[in-house]
Amino acid sequence: MFLFVTVVQAIIGALLVIVILMQKSEGGGLGVGGSPAGIMSARGAADFLTRATAILATIFVALSITLAAMAVGTASGSKIDTSLQRTAPAPVAPPVDPLAGQANPAAPAPAPAGSAPATK
Repeated sequence: MFLFVTVVQAIIGALLVIVILMQKSEGGGLGVGGSPAGIMSARGAADFLTRATAILATIFVALSITLAAMAVGTASGSKIDTSLQRTAPAPVAPPVDPLAGQANPAAPAPAPAGSAPATK
């Protein structure tokens, strides 16, 4: 159900963008300029695109509230998954100091000269 409402929300959002872009620009964004009677006139209020914008915006807000309520309802009873917790890293061999002549303790000891190599 959540996925269905999300798809409907996306379709309504796309339709809202299309309807807004199809409207005639009346100049002056944010109410600056344009005719003083502009949106309050009978013709402006009865315009199909204006009504369609108001209806689609109302549906969009209602679906947003519905989706938020559905998301809270589905996530409220879930537990945190702790199966992917970090574990302590494996110990790292100490670095070899080439000037001091120390051998790496993790490397196997070299065989004495003149003996046969060890086989497994």
